[in-house]
Amino acid sequence: MGAGSSTEAEREPLIVPPSVETGTHPVNSRVYGRRWLVLTLFSLLALMQGMVWNFWGPIQNSAAHAFGFTKSDIAILVLWGPVGFVPWLLFMWLMDKKGLRASLLLSTVFMLLGAALRSIPLTGQPLRRWLIHGGQLLNGLAGPTIMSAGPFLSTTWFAPDQRATATAVASLFSYLGGAASFVVGPLVVPAPNDTQAITTISAAVSDSFIRDRIQLVMYAELVAVAVLFAAVLLYFPARPPVPPSVAAASQRLSYRSSICRLLSNLRFLMIALAYAVPTGVIAGWSGVLDMVLTPAKVSQVDAGWIGFWSTVGGCVFGVAMARFADSIRGMLKLILVLMLAGASLASTWFTLTCLTRYTHLPSTSAILYTSCILVGIFINSSVPIFFELFIETVYPVPEGITCGVVTFLGNLVTGLLLFFLTFYCKDISWLNWCLTGSCLFSLVLILFFRESYDRLYLDVFVSV
Repeated sequence: MGAGSSTEAEREPLIVPPSVETGTHPVNSRVYGRRWLVLTLFSLLALMQGMVWNFWGPIQNSAAHAFGFTKSDIAILVLWGPVGFVPWLLFMWLMDKKGLRASLLLSTVFMLLGAALRSIPLTGQPLRRWLIHGGQLLNGLAGPTIMSAGPFLSTTWFAPDQRATATAVASLFSYLGGAASFVVGPLVVPAPNDTQAITTISAAVSDSFIRDRIQLVMYAELVAVAVLFAAVLLYFPARPPVPPSVAAASQRLSYRSSICRLLSNLRFLMIALAYAVPTGVIAGWSGVLDMVLTPAKVSQVDAGWIGFWSTVGGCVFGVAMARFADSIRGMLKLILVLMLAGASLASTWFTLTCLTRYTHLPSTSAILYTSCILVGIFINSSVPIFFELFIETVYPVPEGITCGVVTFLGNLVTGLLLFFLTFYCKDISWLNWCLTGSCLFSLVLILFFRESYDRLYLDVFVSV
């Protein structure tokens, strides 16, 4: 059972196709227009969770002047996101037993408390720093549900020919939130080198102005999270009255059986590592992108735009690839091979460009922009394709549990990377080599992976 496909008994649907001999009638499947409202609310929550998580990395120079944060402090602030995945088993159990509404409400409460805690305008710097760290941790606790529930939502609400697209939108909006912070932070919060003054008094005024602008952004994010919390509280149904497909109403394994099946399935562990290593590395790498690009003499604003376009490009390309996967089924592995091959080439190009004094490769702003953006496009766009392949591989394990395991592994990789960064933060060129190595490692695993489509079999063959 560990490494094989699901059995015929496990694929037996609860929605039974009509039988002429018995005269039984199937339970009708149906899609509802409200599914787009549900997807929109979930995606906006993911957007805000990503924005709050990636708030400090793009403005690390300004935060150093306003709050005295060091590079290690910035790494720890980003690290609270992966740390929030420590109790991931509890969130997956809640999603499996109580449904998406209960788990999403709890996550939204964490987001609201975190945004409020870090926005308290205390004058004492030591206590204020503790509140900021506490707020980032609470926001990180929303990550297990926000980052892994997208495929569960798409299966629960969307028809088979829209599932991959809905998964892409729900799962990539968190990345889009991180991209938005690359722009919002540097545009609203001035960099210290833009406001440097000659005298000590004017410099103090400059630091106060930077602190006020940071406070303004945190207030705005608090208001946005509060509005979304009210919307979810007023309307976010756990499931539609009638399921949209056979797979949405089919029998699933229990929580305990699901965990045991995943941990004993060698094919799943293989593809889980292929997902977790590159996505985990790029999450930590992009969270400190300003630090990565500083040796290349890239300004805080330019680094923000590079991070923005790399993530936005990945989101747009990811939705396009998911739509392609919906129209041409059974091609997930081929799509991933092409994406990871492109990511390997782009990351190698970027890494060698950053070492121009050794490689003598041209290092211009255009080249840094292009190579860095391509890395983000190829890796980030692979996320929804990975999610769909996970679910097809281990069906009938519930989608929330499957994606919860792999997002935990990805955040574990991010956490380890940022943990080492707190000790080795003077020369961080090793981060670029980690990114290149992770892409090559994932490409090799995908090439040797044997794909299967058990859920697709249920919807296409059993339901006809």
